[in-house]
Amino acid sequence: MQVSEAGHSQDALRWHRLADRVLQGAELTRGEAREILDCPDLDLPDLLAAAFRIRRAHFGVQVQLYYLKNAKSGLCPEDCSYCSQSVISDAPIDRYVLANERVLMEGARQAKDQKARTYCIVASGRGPTDREVDHVCSVVRKIKDELGMHICVCLGLLKPEQAQRLAEAGVDRVNHNLNTSRKFYDEICTTHSYQDRVDTLNVVRDSGMELCSGLIVGMGETPEDLVDVVMDLRGLKVESIPVNFLHPIDGTPLAQKADLNPRDCLKVLCLLRFAHPRTEIRIAGGRELNLRWLQPLGLYPANSMFVSDYLTTKGQSPEDDERMIRDLGFEIVAAPCVDSPVEAAAPPEPAAVCGSA
Repeated sequence: MQVSEAGHSQDALRWHRLADRVLQGAELTRGEAREILDCPDLDLPDLLAAAFRIRRAHFGVQVQLYYLKNAKSGLCPEDCSYCSQSVISDAPIDRYVLANERVLMEGARQAKDQKARTYCIVASGRGPTDREVDHVCSVVRKIKDELGMHICVCLGLLKPEQAQRLAEAGVDRVNHNLNTSRKFYDEICTTHSYQDRVDTLNVVRDSGMELCSGLIVGMGETPEDLVDVVMDLRGLKVESIPVNFLHPIDGTPLAQKADLNPRDCLKVLCLLRFAHPRTEIRIAGGRELNLRWLQPLGLYPANSMFVSDYLTTKGQSPEDDERMIRDLGFEIVAAPCVDSPVEAAAPPEPAAVCGSA
């Protein structure tokens, strides 16, 4: 191994050279993406440092918090093998229809109390009925008037007219994950296709809302599958990418999957930052289980995370999340303050930053 005068191996320095290229506007190639996933564990600190240079250039040390509300649980006709809410799942979860206005408004207030800038309303199912879309639109308008929060919804496959109504109601962003590569998709779901998901993302884009779409790592995919989905997301020009790490749940076909280690999870996050330098990268479900004691390191490439619980699994406490962020010397991006409906409708830029605790 060649070592420079500064004491770094030439293999380690290549990550900083790659970061230089990305910061100068070069796009990551497929070969470079694969090299990141194959990074030797001993070079991981250098890879993280290089990824952080890209993150810092575009996002500083700010961290955006998201809060999930499982607005409709279970009762889903789709056969996604990773999901506790699917028709083939025997997981002992709560099952209920779309939550009423009081429940969704209370969730929004909790989100703001926990310093989340974005409130995510998630409903199980193949796609919403028109009546469900009307209900969500009504609640979104009230949240905007009262709290002024950034709103993301995840409702399944959308029709153009449904997306347009959501946009008109004030929804900022729609989440619809690709989850894995096109060629691996049939291994995790047969009741809808990868193209169905791409079509919904295009419908959302045509309506004027932002795109949130990401992946699940650890379902049996190959490194090439990971590269494929990362590149597809780049082609779709999504604004936000949630990176989930499989949390195996009893009662689902993937209950026995446990192939991830924290170092590989960090390499995936670094890949996303190199491939999407200006895109929000969010550490999502499964971070506590899979990153374990290396959780804080995930915020060197990523600039966003969910706070509190997920859809059907428990998360780390909001207090521990905030302490982790503060201990890194990072800052939480606060939700915008709202004094009137007019201010609530204004774009939340520039973002306020919470002071040091």
